[in-house]
Amino acid sequence: MQFRSRRRRRGSAVILLLLFFVCSVPVVHGQGNTRNSKRELEKKKKRINEEIKEINAQLSQTKATRKSSMGTLLALNVKLKKRQELIAAINAEVSLLDRDINANVQHAAQLQASLEKLKREYARMIVFAQRNQDAYNTLMFIFAAESFNQAYARMKYIQQYSEFRKRQAVQILNTQTELLARLRELRSQQKEKFDLLGTEKKQQVVLSSEKQQHEQVLTELQKKEKVLRAELDKKKKDAELLQLSIKRIIEAEIKRKAEEARKREESRRLAAEKAKAEKLKADKKKKTKPVSESPREVRDEKPDRLVPELTEEAIALSADFSNNRGKLPWPVGKGLICEQYGQHEHPAIKGFIMFNNGIEICCAKGTQARAVFDGEVTGIALSPAGGKLVIIRHGEYLSVYSNLDDVNVKTGQKVSLKQTIGTVMHDEEEGKSQMGFQIWKEQKTMDPGGWLINGR
Repeated sequence: MQFRSRRRRRGSAVILLLLFFVCSVPVVHGQGNTRNSKRELEKKKKRINEEIKEINAQLSQTKATRKSSMGTLLALNVKLKKRQELIAAINAEVSLLDRDINANVQHAAQLQASLEKLKREYARMIVFAQRNQDAYNTLMFIFAAESFNQAYARMKYIQQYSEFRKRQAVQILNTQTELLARLRELRSQQKEKFDLLGTEKKQQVVLSSEKQQHEQVLTELQKKEKVLRAELDKKKKDAELLQLSIKRIIEAEIKRKAEEARKREESRRLAAEKAKAEKLKADKKKKTKPVSESPREVRDEKPDRLVPELTEEAIALSADFSNNRGKLPWPVGKGLICEQYGQHEHPAIKGFIMFNNGIEICCAKGTQARAVFDGEVTGIALSPAGGKLVIIRHGEYLSVYSNLDDVNVKTGQKVSLKQTIGTVMHDEEEGKSQMGFQIWKEQKTMDPGGWLINGR
């Protein structure tokens, strides 16, 4: 009875330890999404820092002018926005780190608790094994079996118990290793958070300084409000004339293509009538009854649309252009959107509403303009505000590049992706280089910011 009681206790201890082994395996928290988010934030921070560097380069050119200009104000507006985006990205990264740090603290606590429990259970196993380690007890436990199968099962039980002890020892080592790794990661994350907070504090100081600079330029410009209003009224009229010029060029091209389509259709109709007449003549010679033509074949159908049907090549090009929404390269190598699409208030004069059918891109002096997609130059004209404009057709879509100085393409010329089409004009008085960029779908304007890669 005493031996059986000891045997039951031994069996119960092993079962409990097995259950504990299953339950004590640490849960590994998935951090794939966190890592991806962190990589995206790091990319965003890098891009914003490059944009701020580009703005500083533009501002260094603008400082060459003797007066506070609109170019300076526009550049400072964009710079403030980018600085705020950078600070927001840093704060978002700190929030991600806080989440990871909390997760690692909890995980480390779980690992510590598991380790302590494993050590206690392993210590109990060692004590239990020392009390029952003599060969006599082991043999008696096996030979006291009621059958051969039971004796075999008891022998396997002893082997499994020994293996389990080894696995427990390995589990303790693994848990200790993982705990140390988590603690190292935790220290690294805490240092990274400390560095990020320091960077964020420095950016806040720089932002405050830039705001003061912005306010100073804005105040100086507002002192000349009457002069500015007169200049803006003129620019507004020039912008309206520019839109009218673009629209006329597009309408003229549509009419030209429609006329070409009509002539092709007329040529096909005349050819069909000639073939019919020749067939009738041949039928009379053979004294056979001519085959009657269906009303559809003899009817002179006229196109009822102003816009001609697109060729297969144009349809494919339209689809390619449309599929690249949000992926188009910038029309300049380096630049920043300093005026958005649509209606907005002027940054210096309150209540003065401006409207843009595209976007204005500020860039460095001597910047080259380039095609955003494969297409055909469909129009080149002088802009009412000065400079030249180029229109490139991409199937049913058109891209418009205005305020160019030198243009090195011709009407009807095929252009490829990123091919240089001209140089952006530089305003010496304002100390800025600024290009207008628009996207049209036939006679309707679209927001280009949504088409360019990282355009917003």
